[in-house]
Amino acid sequence: MTDVKNFRSFDENGEMIRGGRACSGGKGVVSAGRAEAAAIGRDIIAKGGNAVDAAVATAFAMGVCEPNASGLGGGGFMMIRSAKTGECVFLDFRETAPAEATPAMYQPKAPGSDIDVSMRNIYGGMAVATPGETAGLLYALEHYGTMDRKEVMAPAAKLAREGYVVTPLLNGDMKEHQEHLKQYGDGWRVYLKDGEPWPVGSIITNPDLADTLDKIAEGGKDAFYKGEIADKIVAQVAKDGGLLSHKDLEGFKVRVLKPVSSTYRGYELISSPPPSSGGTHVIEILNVLENFDVASMEVNSPEYLHLFSEICKICYADRAKYMGDPNFVHVPLTGLLSKDYAKELAKTVDLTKSEAPRFGDPGKYESISTTHFSIADAEGNMVAVTRTINHFFGASVMPEGTGFLLNDEMEDFSLDPESANAVAGGKVPLSCMSPTFILKDGKPFAVLGSPGGLRIISSVAQVISKIIDHGMSLEEAINSPRMGDHLSDTIIYETRIPESTMDTLRAMGHKTFAYPDWDRIMGAVNGVKYEDDGTISGAADPRRDGLAVGI
Repeated sequence: MTDVKNFRSFDENGEMIRGGRACSGGKGVVSAGRAEAAAIGRDIIAKGGNAVDAAVATAFAMGVCEPNASGLGGGGFMMIRSAKTGECVFLDFRETAPAEATPAMYQPKAPGSDIDVSMRNIYGGMAVATPGETAGLLYALEHYGTMDRKEVMAPAAKLAREGYVVTPLLNGDMKEHQEHLKQYGDGWRVYLKDGEPWPVGSIITNPDLADTLDKIAEGGKDAFYKGEIADKIVAQVAKDGGLLSHKDLEGFKVRVLKPVSSTYRGYELISSPPPSSGGTHVIEILNVLENFDVASMEVNSPEYLHLFSEICKICYADRAKYMGDPNFVHVPLTGLLSKDYAKELAKTVDLTKSEAPRFGDPGKYESISTTHFSIADAEGNMVAVTRTINHFFGASVMPEGTGFLLNDEMEDFSLDPESANAVAGGKVPLSCMSPTFILKDGKPFAVLGSPGGLRIISSVAQVISKIIDHGMSLEEAINSPRMGDHLSDTIIYETRIPESTMDTLRAMGHKTFAYPDWDRIMGAVNGVKYEDDGTISGAADPRRDGLAVGI
């Protein structure tokens, strides 16, 4: 069993340690963005809990020890596969816009106004959407778990009281957002010491959050969406200029949806449906990629990166054109997932030169952020969870005495009122989150996902391709250098990819932008895979602080 207590993601010089993030197990594996949370999930399985019990415990713990990326003030998606029935369900507890939200709320109030509105959808009360985290996790536990709410939530509350290690990544996020944490609510009391970020290696506690978790464990969903906690949320958001109301909180509902699915070279893919764009466009990328002999290409060679670049540009253009909350706009889902549509897109890829992003016409084929963790057990139950408060530290708004930060998900809407993803009251903003299952011959093969904003889709697609097309282990595929190309028409890449390779791509007409050797902007894939020998392997992305633990 992995020695989590002595695990550190960084060395004495504050440098990230890239190795030692993988594991194997016979009973179950949890791969998460923090070792403390992964261990809590593992211990729940050891006590006899199922994968959903472990997922809920892990999620509440992640909100404690990775507060820069998730927490009670956010929301997310959970995909669950039942080993008994083979059924896969998708829980959408993504945040929703306040009922009074309109596109005009982010426009200047009058010509010549000196009010800076450029960041109102990122910081402060105007950025806050209705949190869905608590409702989603408790719904999952009630309908698919086996353990008592208090037992599942107690480890997270204990972690908040006893504390967790400040890593270089968390310290850096504290530094970047310290002025906003001082500006809105109570965040500075928790994440700053004497007005400065907590030093790397120090232990940070959050007793207010522990108390909040205890209240939810005792009173359930209503303890968060009604009463004292709700009063504090509404009061703080109003103080900071936002619109969130008691009615918004009380009216939040978890949506149970059917996942999108397809195949890739004989493997079955099951992933997130709209209002996430992630699963649809992971599948679209792989559908187009399937028309090329990727296995014959060297990983991260010029031809390999060029092909991924051209396909990503087309699929991200489709995302921008067609994707939104299906309760508000028509999404041509059947067309976007169509193999025939993918074949037509493949024909437009020029293998010799870079071309500008352009969207296709999936309508002809219609028949009518952020953290991620993955859990799998020996019975074949799988859970993939991607959760977020959007930007690091969200809107930087912490309701007084609660210990948790509120999201800035309003930033995920388009400010263009004509966009499919325009702001509207009660609407869910578009997301790239892509919790994904892979089956082989009808049996569980792997579960994975990633944080990383726009890079989630391309990162998940690359890891899947490397496992299937090149036979890489899960750890090898996650650790392999990544690239991305989106609507900016620029290949972003980690500098472990040789400069000679990038020179070849520039000669083909590509614009490029380099990131460090290991950069979390490329996502942080956490996955679990069933091996042929009956064991279960897990790997956590060394671009962040994660660890995979098994039992």
